[in-house]
Amino acid sequence: MKIKATILCILFLSVALTGYSQGKDYWQQEAEYKMDIDVDAEAHQFSGTQELTYHNNSPDTLRRVFYHLYFNAFQPGSMMDVRSRTIEDPDSRVGDRISKLPKDEIGYHHINSLTQDGEVVDYTVDGTILEVTLDQPILPGEETTFNMAFESQVPRQIRRSGWANKEGVEFSMSQWYPKLSEYDNDGWHPNPYIGREFHGVWGSFDVKISIDSSYVMGATGHLQNADEIGHGYAEEYERPDDGKLTWHWQADKVHDFMWGADPDFTHTTAQVPNGPKLHFLYQQDTVAVNADRYSQQQLTQNWEQLPEYTVKAFQFMSENFGKYPYDKFTVIQGGDGGMEYPMGTLITGNRSLGSLVGVTVHEFVHMWYYGVLATNESRYPWMDEGFTTYTSALTMDHLFNNGQSENPHEGSYSRYLGMQRAERFEALDTHADHYETNAAYGAASYSTGSVFLNQLRYIVGTEAFNKGMKRYFHTWKFKHPDGRDFLRTMEKESDMVLDWYYQYFIETTKTIDYGISSVLSNGNETFVTLERHDLTPMPIDLMVTYEDGSQELFYIPLRIMRNEKMAESDTPRTVKADWPWVNPTYTLGIDGAASQIKTIEIDPSMRLADINRENNVINMEERMNVAE
Repeated sequence: MKIKATILCILFLSVALTGYSQGKDYWQQEAEYKMDIDVDAEAHQFSGTQELTYHNNSPDTLRRVFYHLYFNAFQPGSMMDVRSRTIEDPDSRVGDRISKLPKDEIGYHHINSLTQDGEVVDYTVDGTILEVTLDQPILPGEETTFNMAFESQVPRQIRRSGWANKEGVEFSMSQWYPKLSEYDNDGWHPNPYIGREFHGVWGSFDVKISIDSSYVMGATGHLQNADEIGHGYAEEYERPDDGKLTWHWQADKVHDFMWGADPDFTHTTAQVPNGPKLHFLYQQDTVAVNADRYSQQQLTQNWEQLPEYTVKAFQFMSENFGKYPYDKFTVIQGGDGGMEYPMGTLITGNRSLGSLVGVTVHEFVHMWYYGVLATNESRYPWMDEGFTTYTSALTMDHLFNNGQSENPHEGSYSRYLGMQRAERFEALDTHADHYETNAAYGAASYSTGSVFLNQLRYIVGTEAFNKGMKRYFHTWKFKHPDGRDFLRTMEKESDMVLDWYYQYFIETTKTIDYGISSVLSNGNETFVTLERHDLTPMPIDLMVTYEDGSQELFYIPLRIMRNEKMAESDTPRTVKADWPWVNPTYTLGIDGAASQIKTIEIDPSMRLADINRENNVINMEERMNVAE
């Protein structure tokens, strides 16, 4: 019997691995949540039950599991509170607010009971982490079911989640339930919640939320009982005169679940052609902030125009970076700025039209990199925030400038270079929670992550880069890729070796600085010497503009790339010999006398994050005047 059981276990594991496999060693866990939640809206509390079926698709035997209890962060003395009061540059939304919360405004999860397959298990609560010791280990290929009963208090809105945000929205419910920690090739990820990023288990959610019938709700997933709810989800419905309504939501292939609710919400929809149905929930009759800048009429008009822009933005993203795989997305007014969740977002809404569109675009673009690719954004925040910053800049340029901006990523470069020059920059290969300053985290994760992509486009060429971005999405969607997975995708698409780029730009704080050190003429030939001042190596595009107005591009690949990029324009291009990265200088010859040359410029496309561009350009006319 033991032999047969072992064989069956191996077969089950093999099927599980094949179902999720990207490579022979790839696997990922799976969780199925069923929750029944009863909300006391007036007290900002709720009680709940959770049935969680957990599939161990790993090759490891699990002897304990961890849950996140995010609401416990909103208590005086929590790690989030202490971190905010001791970091050099605290988030102004948090500051010392947690330390001053009265008991009826703190957040908490109280676990009343927890069983595994019907048997009581031991557990301990340490701040925002619940650690469970298993009496019955979960073997590879096995599944187990946890049942939990809990009571929770929603904190006053401070960071992302809570009640009564600054615009008067009553419930912004994100990171709101006991959530199982992810286990992957790097082990468990029970990171205490101090206000940064997240990582979750792929799975499904079946959630019933009972709340006062006056509330209008939006959430991850699909509403299963619209005919009982109304509120814009169905034309015909049965509504109680008083009491509560139970909203029943289901979502598949997601790794988190959020919801928002308010009695004053207006609910509208829009359809993306050959794409998802969009839902918008916002207030029409209250102006809690910015009343001196915007009238309620202006704000309502902005929300009425938002669907048109969002539809166009979805079409642009799906066409250029991979088709959005869900049939729904929800934009909910709430939260403390903008935050992404599977199939939806919470955003503050009292904004100008451009700002409202901008925050919506940024958060829904997260659906590609946080929602569908689902990288561990705590460990690799640059892969989520940086990729989102890059693609949302292109999307906004498409919406407002017809894609004609000279450099839509200029802001990202400016922030990265500013932090480097101030010697405040920290490496991208830093866990989101462990940056020394919030400014360093923002510059690395958002700005430098975007620069990383645009500079990679410079290295491999625009055509290979664009194809690589789509290939990455299609290859790794509904999995948890890391930085090396992305790098290998780009190597395959470009047929280049790119490990050197990752090592320098992700794992170190080293900078790029190339300059033109000399230009010498010898009859009808001109010799240009380039110099690498800082250590980070890069291929070089050198543009020569002649006195007659014509141009010629000289391309110098790096030897360690083992290939060269395709030409990116119609400008005549000459490919020169490879530059061995150890050589500090490189001299190339140009046919023609120096008097025939007007300017010589390194990287005319401005995609190199060169720390000092002053030595990148030589004006030959000025140089010759000085020589005379």
